Amino acid sequence: MFDKTRRKIVFTVVFSLLALMTVTLATIYVSNIIALRRENEEMLKTYAERYTLGEQPEGFGVEKPDERPDGIPGSPDGKPGQRGPEPGKNEPRFQLSTFYAVAFSADGEVLSVNNANSLQSEESLAETAGEILKSGSTSGRKGNLNYLVEKKDGFTLVALIDSTISDNDQSLLFRQMLYIGGAALAVLVVVSVFIARRIVRPLEENDRRQKRFVSDAGHELKTPIAVISANSELLRREAGESEWLDNIDYENEKMSDLVKQLLALSKAENGDIPKETLDFSKLVDGEALPFESLAFEKGVKIETEIEPSLSVKGNPSQLKQVVSILLDNALSHGTGDVIELKLSRERHSAVLAVSNAAGKLDADQLSHLFDRFYRTDAARGEDGGHYGLGLSIAKAVAESHGGSVHAEYKDSKAVFTVSVPIEK
Repeated sequence: MFDKTRRKIVFTVVFSLLALMTVTLATIYVSNIIALRRENEEMLKTYAERYTLGEQPEGFGVEKPDERPDGIPGSPDGKPGQRGPEPGKNEPRFQLSTFYAVAFSADGEVLSVNNANSLQSEESLAETAGEILKSGSTSGRKGNLNYLVEKKDGFTLVALIDSTISDNDQSLLFRQMLYIGGAALAVLVVVSVFIARRIVRPLEENDRRQKRFVSDAGHELKTPIAVISANSELLRREAGESEWLDNIDYENEKMSDLVKQLLALSKAENGDIPKETLDFSKLVDGEALPFESLAFEKGVKIETEIEPSLSVKGNPSQLKQVVSILLDNALSHGTGDVIELKLSRERHSAVLAVSNAAGKLDADQLSHLFDRFYRTDAARGEDGGHYGLGLSIAKAVAESHGGSVHAEYKDSKAVFTVSVPIEK
């Protein structure tokens, strides 16, 4: 039980933090992409505004230094150490970006191709720009190029900017985010396991104390119950029959049954029981047989459907106890005249289901049916030695055998299902 609780805590913490981290990193990544695209659009607009047919605007792209007649870099006026015109926007991003431009006439003829740094051939640029123009789109992305189409005086300009470097930067950012996220997730798992253990440890200790108390109390009560029974028998011999002695015997017997159930629950929850490979089908059939006579006396019929040769590894007495608990529960609290018992194989488990007509059970009642000493309001007024421990014992036995148990209410029937792993 506590292993499941630990796993749930770890899963909840890791899933929550992973979702938060994923959303955060995705937001950063997407925001960065959007910001880069907006920046490219702004630069393309500025480039298009400053474009003159056949000429590269000043300050866009990496510019070569002018040369003096003697081969020394400098400005046209011959002053050494100075470059040509400064960028129009005076920003490095315009100089470090690669711009292309293709101008078209009204009838679609290529008028001019500006091929910065000869990174792309004029033919491929003209072809790409022609495809963009035919698409009718005024802005967007084609391959590794962002583009902008703008009408100018006497021609149509297709301005492009190469985004290869920014794409590589985005890929690098994405890989780094994955690496960092993976490392953070590994740390989160370790931390979550540590936190889960710290949270569950007090609950485990409290549960151990409760089980120890139930076991110790059960053993301690056996002696006074035996003494009361012996004294009652002696008084009956001395004083004869008496309604007071009958009442003492009745209550003492109830106390004895309760102690036996407490000890059975403690034994089932401790899980330290011998197990063997057994034919679960025969066990269920044999345990159901004596209940048929009890059901007949109450005008109830038990219909069985048992798949043969289902083998499980378990404790015979405890598994018999589970079958008897479910059938006794159906006989005691059922409202119909038919009890259905079915044993079948479902994947790797032997599934025992007992169903019977019953009064309405809401979700709250179903969630508490396997709690210790829990009884519905209708069951509290019934006589028959039921203390609300039977289903708790069935649950403890099923879990100690690596299985599970659950209850549901459908079609006006209460259905109790126990699954036990099949022995391979």
